[in-house]
Amino acid sequence: MTLAELLPSVGMTGEPALEAGLWPLGTRLDRGELLLGGVPATELAARFGTPCQVLDEGTVRARARGFREVLPEAEVVFAGKALPCREVYRWVADEGLSLDVCSAGELAIARSVGFPAERVLLHGNVKTPEDLKAALGYGVGRVVVDSFDEIEQLGALAGGPQDVLVRVTPGVDPRTHRAVATGVEDQKFGFSLAGGDALEAVLRVVEHPSLRLVGLHCHVGSQVRHVAVYEEAARRMVGLIASCGVRVEQLDLGGGFAVPYLPGEGEFDLGGFAHRVRVALSHECALRRVPVPRLLVEPGRSVVAGAGVTLYRVAAVKRGTTRVFVAVDGGMSDNPRPALYGARYAVRLVGRGGRRAPVTVVGRHCEAGDVLAENVPLPVDVRAGDLLAVPVTGAYHHALASNYNAVGRPPVVGVRDGVARVLVRRETEEDLLRRDV
Repeated sequence: MTLAELLPSVGMTGEPALEAGLWPLGTRLDRGELLLGGVPATELAARFGTPCQVLDEGTVRARARGFREVLPEAEVVFAGKALPCREVYRWVADEGLSLDVCSAGELAIARSVGFPAERVLLHGNVKTPEDLKAALGYGVGRVVVDSFDEIEQLGALAGGPQDVLVRVTPGVDPRTHRAVATGVEDQKFGFSLAGGDALEAVLRVVEHPSLRLVGLHCHVGSQVRHVAVYEEAARRMVGLIASCGVRVEQLDLGGGFAVPYLPGEGEFDLGGFAHRVRVALSHECALRRVPVPRLLVEPGRSVVAGAGVTLYRVAAVKRGTTRVFVAVDGGMSDNPRPALYGARYAVRLVGRGGRRAPVTVVGRHCEAGDVLAENVPLPVDVRAGDLLAVPVTGAYHHALASNYNAVGRPPVVGVRDGVARVLVRRETEEDLLRRDV
C-alpha cells in the first residue's frame, strides 16, 4: 500500500533540491539520480547492498585541511572515536592531523597504518592496564590522565619520562544535550577545577619521576554551537595555569564543534572561534603573566559527519493510529543516536519526487524506540523496495554500530572521483558465529 492510499491529504510537490549544508561536497542530482562522490546512489546500493554507509573521501580531506588553514598555529587532533577506520586514519595523517585514541583497539587501528606515534594522544576517562601498556609500547606522544589512580598506574608502567596532559573539568555549561555535556561539574570526566583536584593532579604529575607535565586538557561537550563556551573554558584554564607554578606548554580545548543535521541549522563559526579564542588566551595570559601555551583542538564529528550518507531500502509502509511508518532494512543497530540523544535527521527518497507527506522512518529492530527520523516528508507513492538516503551519518555511526537482533553491521564504502571501494566490509553471519564458541 502506498502513502497516497494511507494518507491522501498531502502537500509539497516536485523533487526537492538538496538540503544546503547537509550533503558531502560535490553531491549533486542528475535527472533524479543522487550522485555521491561521482557515483550514483542506486549503483552503490546495487553493488554493496543496504544498509550501506557511504563516505566521501574528498569531504573528509577538505574539512581536515580547513581546520589547519583556519588554525595554522594550533595542533589539530582528529578524535578517532568518531570514525575508527584504517583508511580514515590514513587520510587525516596525510592531511597533517594528529590523532586521539581512547583504547588499545583504536590504537591498534592507528598502528596498523603506521600513524606516527609522536602525533598520537591516548584519551579516555578509564584506561585499562592493557590500554596503557599498548600506548607505552607504541611510544605515543602524550597520555591525557583522568584520575589519581591513573597517574600512579601510568607512572609505575612508564620506563622513562612520559609526556602527560591533565584533563580538567572546567565547570563550563556547553548548553547541549546532557548526555554529551562533559565540561560540567560532578560527572565522570576529568579533575574538578572548582574542587581543587585539577591543581592537585598537576602537582602529582610534576612530582612523579616517570611523568612529565606538558599541558592541560578540557572538553566541554559535543554539538557545541556557541564560541563563548570555548572562550570561558580558555579563561578558566589559563587561571589554572597561573596557579600551577610550572611551565605549561600546551592547552587542549577539545572539540565538540556542532555540525548541522537538519535543514536550516547553521555551521559552527570556526573562523570566529579561532579569532576569539586567540584573543582570550592572549589577554588572560598577559593579565596573569604566564606564557601563551600552544593551542590544541580535537575535531572529530566536524571532520567526518558531513562526509557520510547512509542508504536504506524500504521494507514496508503501514499506518498507525496517527502516523504513517516507513520501515527500512536497518535501524538502531547502525544508528543508535536517535535513541541515545534524540538525534534528528533529514531523509530523501532516491530516484523520484512528487507530492510528499510527513512520515516516521523506523528500523527493523524489536524496540519501540527504533526510530530513525520523525515527521520527514517523503513522496506519497513511497513503497517497499525504494531507496532512501540519510545525510550527515559519517560520525558515530560505524563507531556505535551493534549486532542487536544478530544483525550484521553494514559496510563503509568510500567514494571519490567516480570510484567506489569498500573500506570496511559488511559483517556476515559467519562473523557473528565465529565468536560464539
